[in-house]
Amino acid sequence: MTTRHRPPGVLRRTAGALAAGALALAGVIALPASPAQADTTAKGDVIANLWEWNWNSIASECTNVLGPAGYGAVQVAPPSESLKQSSYYWWDVYQPYSYTLNSRFGTAAQFASMVSACHAAGVKVYTDAVINHTAAQTGTGYDGTTLTSKYDTPEWDPGDYHTSADCPTSDLTIQDYSNLTQVQNCELLGLPDLKTSADNVRSGLAAFLNKQIALGVDGFRVDSAKHIPATDMAAIVARLNTTTSGAAPYVFDEVYPGSTPQPSDYYGSGDVLDFTYASRMKSAFQGNVSDLSSLESSGILPAANSVSFVTNHDTERNGLHMSYKDGDSYKLANLFELAYKWSTPTIYSSWQWTQSDQAPPNSAGFVTDTDCSNGWNCLDRDTAVVGMVAWHNAAGSAAVSDWSTKSSSVIGFGRSGAGFFAVNNGSGAATYTFATGMADGTYANVVDGGASTVTVSGGNASITIPAKDAVAFYNADYTCTVGCDDTGGGGSTSTVSATFNEYAPTTSGTDVYVVGSISALGGWDTSKAVRLSSSGYPIWSGAVNVPINTSFTYKYVKKDSSGNVTWESNANRAAATTTSAISLNNSWNVASDSATDVTFNEYATTDWGTNVYVVGSIASLGSWNTSDAIPLSSESYPTWSKLVIVPKSTTFTYKFIKKDSSGNVTWESGTNRSYTTGSSSGYTTSDSWK
Repeated sequence: MTTRHRPPGVLRRTAGALAAGALALAGVIALPASPAQADTTAKGDVIANLWEWNWNSIASECTNVLGPAGYGAVQVAPPSESLKQSSYYWWDVYQPYSYTLNSRFGTAAQFASMVSACHAAGVKVYTDAVINHTAAQTGTGYDGTTLTSKYDTPEWDPGDYHTSADCPTSDLTIQDYSNLTQVQNCELLGLPDLKTSADNVRSGLAAFLNKQIALGVDGFRVDSAKHIPATDMAAIVARLNTTTSGAAPYVFDEVYPGSTPQPSDYYGSGDVLDFTYASRMKSAFQGNVSDLSSLESSGILPAANSVSFVTNHDTERNGLHMSYKDGDSYKLANLFELAYKWSTPTIYSSWQWTQSDQAPPNSAGFVTDTDCSNGWNCLDRDTAVVGMVAWHNAAGSAAVSDWSTKSSSVIGFGRSGAGFFAVNNGSGAATYTFATGMADGTYANVVDGGASTVTVSGGNASITIPAKDAVAFYNADYTCTVGCDDTGGGGSTSTVSATFNEYAPTTSGTDVYVVGSISALGGWDTSKAVRLSSSGYPIWSGAVNVPINTSFTYKYVKKDSSGNVTWESNANRAAATTTSAISLNNSWNVASDSATDVTFNEYATTDWGTNVYVVGSIASLGSWNTSDAIPLSSESYPTWSKLVIVPKSTTFTYKFIKKDSSGNVTWESGTNRSYTTGSSSGYTTSDSWK
């Protein structure tokens, strides 16, 4: 029988140890004589997901923030050696080259030191386990490993992967995501799929994880778990050793939404990340928070089997969930997650980005130290979040009570006398009287670090909640000790992120900028214009923090290497912010009032490193120049999509092409496709590669 594993803390469940043999991989680094052990008896179960931070920065954060704040665990990036390529994309780390622990985040010794430092602070360590596949791209890894065949790595031979005997598709890639055999026996985006049904593969993967356990690792977030049969996953978990604290390792699986397999298939080997929970957070905090009164019946996973989150590295980029760009609403969703009694919560901290593939701050690919005031978003240390971690730990297992819906934007609830929480997602301050369920007295508001107080009389409290803010209390003596006056490095709460996306073909040495009427956009001074990134060329993109609830005008300009400025010929563009992030999609010289949008959707399977583009007869589709074709997004692979700005009431022809990593172009067959826009907006195409 497989034993279920839960993280330690106030929601702890009894878990029997798993019987497992001691497995070892060649090349294990020397262990300290007595590995540090995490003592989380005074901690809660909150996981800080410090995504793609380097080991030294995580060690420092455990010591100075996570431990003192009461976090129960830290989730860290995959620690194995991975692909190293010239763009240093974030997803390189999900292409394992070898199971050495020298990676882009630091050396094996630094990894071991990080684990010890976190344990000394009372924080457990969960690593991201990439065990479904190895790298799709050959080359050289971060520890110098060279791969000339993607089916031959230091740990694996060609016979250790699924072949045409197991996968029914001609190119071994998943082509039908509703077909369980393809999902679990074929290659995800060309990533070689390990034959996890084979005993030697199961043992080898368990040995890799046990090497980490021997260093003190306490558990694993299993990447792409839905692509591993549930029986294979259970067999691998059954081979894991107990941790250095004597407990069974905590395992939680990534089962991305889809028709098959289902999250419940994996409950036997661990918990499952709840994507639906995060979707409900986005719906509520971008709509009506009052809808959260029915959260438990809204299709989220059972509390006993899941790990909740507001966003992660995939979903903040593909738009499925919220991100730091949503400003205060995003933070409020995280505060609610900590307040509401449900499953194990996670708090995500990472870096700011303008392109979905963008690498973390790095030096030649190696991730540099986290600086929470320069490009990183350290939500884990935000004053309100730290206060709510303490609140969450104090509330423990107390049931939700005293629910009150005051408006579509204002709700409040208690935890059976252990604490009370109220949130206002509206644009103006709100004052209401709440039945709190709390004992009479004066309490410190943990959301502002104890700067304000709430008085309860007769169990009721009149509370004024500022716009886009919350009030929470549980203890009269709460005092902020960590993260005081900290906004997590995400910028002022009086600003939101505006992402500018401009389609603009250029010649070599010429860049595209945005300039506008507000100071954040240079105040129409082209010397202060904001340079956009060409990483998605010919679409130039950039995110700018602009004031909330503000109208402004803007235009794009081109600057050549001599500093000569070329303005767009159309009229000034106009935009307005609220309190949520905005994206502005434009096309060079296509005026906003004469523009519409077409979202191109193309179903096309590809090899790793090959991307799909759309090109057509009009200037905003590249005028048939493949160098200026528009790259489509693979975030819903095998459907490739992109919203494109084109003129209204216009007939044009177009086709899709594929470009490999060397720039070779393959055109789809058949005649040119044709489309005609009208005078409205929101047009879409649904095509398949031919």
